[in-house]
Amino acid sequence: MSDRAVSEVDSPPAAGEPPVKPRRDPAKLVRPVAWLALLVVLLALPLYLDAAWLKAGQYMMIGGVGAIGLTLVVGQAGQLSLAHAFFLLAGGTAYTVLSGPAGDDRVIGFGLDPGLSLVGAVVVSALLGLAFAPVAGRLRGIYLGVASLALVFLGLYFGQSAEELTGGTSTGRAPTPFSLFGFPFTDDGPEITLLGVPIRQAERTWYLFLLLTALAFVIARGAVAGRPGRSWRAVRDNEAAAAVMGVSVLRAKAGAFAVSSAYGGLAGAMTVLWFDILKPDESEFGTYGINVSIAYLAMVIIGGLGSVPGALVGALIVNGLPQVLALYSADLGWFSGTGDGALTPILVSSFVYGAAIILVVLFEPGGLAAIGRRLTRRSFRRRTPEEK
Repeated sequence: MSDRAVSEVDSPPAAGEPPVKPRRDPAKLVRPVAWLALLVVLLALPLYLDAAWLKAGQYMMIGGVGAIGLTLVVGQAGQLSLAHAFFLLAGGTAYTVLSGPAGDDRVIGFGLDPGLSLVGAVVVSALLGLAFAPVAGRLRGIYLGVASLALVFLGLYFGQSAEELTGGTSTGRAPTPFSLFGFPFTDDGPEITLLGVPIRQAERTWYLFLLLTALAFVIARGAVAGRPGRSWRAVRDNEAAAAVMGVSVLRAKAGAFAVSSAYGGLAGAMTVLWFDILKPDESEFGTYGINVSIAYLAMVIIGGLGSVPGALVGALIVNGLPQVLALYSADLGWFSGTGDGALTPILVSSFVYGAAIILVVLFEPGGLAAIGRRLTRRSFRRRTPEEK
């Protein structure tokens, strides 16, 4: 920038001249429009996609909700957690038990409204995360990660032994179909047609999951921008300095872990609604096993630690790639082998996001979020007179 341009920007206006209005940042104007356009596209997709693709998109949204919660505790608060699979199981079990019919001789149910049961699942998961807070408040780094991993094995034991709650590993138990204010998100109830497209269970579940994902996103962005986010980042950067500034380190860590657990519980309730069954794992590798905790950690690393939009992009890659490959492989005959050593969509996806983690760690520790911010700044950077 030339000296004249610098003086025009930095010098105050002369006497009698009107004050110079600061220029608006174009990126701040474009960003809300881009989010609105994305929302419109997501609302319109059920009118053009079949049920199989909608099912794949729902699974991506489940990953997005869980990844948002994990990026808050890992990226914003600096606490390594590998217990996300446990809170998925806790949330799914809580929803199924709270909404399940009372009086069943085999399993326990309270017969609550499904909407209230969903809120109860979030609360139960948050309380379980808060119960782990004393451990989280005294450990950090790899030690906290190993300690939190113990919760996954605790969930494995719980799922197998508490058959009156989970239904057991052999049969599991079906969750109560979700309804909100009496409106069912299944094929039952009133028939709805939008632009000539019947809105059935796949479309209704899509809109339900989209609503939950949007709420999770907005709440997380508000927490990051507000006082909780500032306290989490202060503790992450320097615990001693945060304590000197008046931040309660233990309370900040406990709050971050509880919020992350609540998000995990919501993702768990969405998971049982997606599978239409609560079925605990028979081994440590399953729907609620170690592999799931690692997958969620991969989402936040690929998307960018601490970035809420990055968590959604990471979930799109990690949870979405197996679904997309499975749909395409069925049509094109790809990855259709069976047995040991066969290439399956899940195995190929593991290779892809494993390689993505290595590339992110080596070349862009900030993840896809950092790349996106850099491209945005470059696109809207104000050019100097010499560049024009």
